[in-house]
Amino acid sequence: MPASRLIMLRLLLFSLPWLLLTGCLNLIKPRRDFQAYVPAAAPDYSRPENWAALPARADAADQVPTNTPLRDGQAQAAADVFFVHPTTLFKPQAWNADLADEQLNRFTDNSTIRKQASVFNAAGRIYAPRYRQATLMSFFDSTANGQRALELAYGDVRAAFQYYLDHHNQGRPIIVAGHSQGTHHARRLLREFFDQHPARQRQLVAAYLIGFDVPRSTYQVLQPCADSLQTGCYVSWNAAEWGYEFPPFRQAVVTNPLTWTLDTAAAPATLNLGGVPMSFDRIEPQVTDAKVHQGVLWLHPPKTGGYPRFLLPGQPLLRHSFHIADYGLYYLNLRRNAVARVQAWQRQQP
Repeated sequence: MPASRLIMLRLLLFSLPWLLLTGCLNLIKPRRDFQAYVPAAAPDYSRPENWAALPARADAADQVPTNTPLRDGQAQAAADVFFVHPTTLFKPQAWNADLADEQLNRFTDNSTIRKQASVFNAAGRIYAPRYRQATLMSFFDSTANGQRALELAYGDVRAAFQYYLDHHNQGRPIIVAGHSQGTHHARRLLREFFDQHPARQRQLVAAYLIGFDVPRSTYQVLQPCADSLQTGCYVSWNAAEWGYEFPPFRQAVVTNPLTWTLDTAAAPATLNLGGVPMSFDRIEPQVTDAKVHQGVLWLHPPKTGGYPRFLLPGQPLLRHSFHIADYGLYYLNLRRNAVARVQAWQRQQP
């Protein structure tokens, strides 16, 4: 693969639509079956280097957009945040990442940890594990390879969360958050650790399950958040250009991040406290609107740049997805809502 092509793939972060439409998926497909590879060593989560973010050290999750008054508040935060990062692995060398890949780790830190996990650094102490993430192709492989890669990845996420509970949590309230592949794993984490565990449900401030579908049938007990201050619940959305239809997501829960409700009323851009573009150098108030529509979150494209969109494969109709900008488009609303839910959780305690 030419170096310029590899750089492009990495910068696009999770550019499935672009890859599909240019016929480039084969460029990132591992050459052999899953069982033909020897996976990298499993991470030991007692070792700090196996975490992309920890509250007791300086890392990318501490950052805030430049040229803004925002500040990292983890030192005083009352809650914890367990953040699972999205796919950043595109190389075809194997079905799962190697945590010794320093280039991949730097890319993960400078992209998703800095621009997504940082949303929560005013609300909680951020714990973000490195894990043997499945390569992008895993989501579109028609054989057992992709599922096996995702299972291995989830095993690491689960182990990291168990280590966090055993050694760091100490009964503090918890926010669970993720994006894309991270949400795929966080969704399952909630089912195994919270849905049937009343004591842990009481610790849950909220889960932000963004960038992957969460059908209403996912949980027996946990429910979507009905408003901006409900706790012990979850929110979810997948952002797309107004008019886009994506039938596979029609049963997905969608939260409007401008109103924090589940209804289909259109919320105007005046309610958008501020988006943060990919340059991570400013806050742009009223950057776009939001409307819940049949499993996706509709928005009108921002007039300014910095919020990438790519064509997704539709049925016959193609519209634009804002998957990469799911967090950035509503950055300040997300940030303030996480703080507000922590405060609401505190008020509910005896």
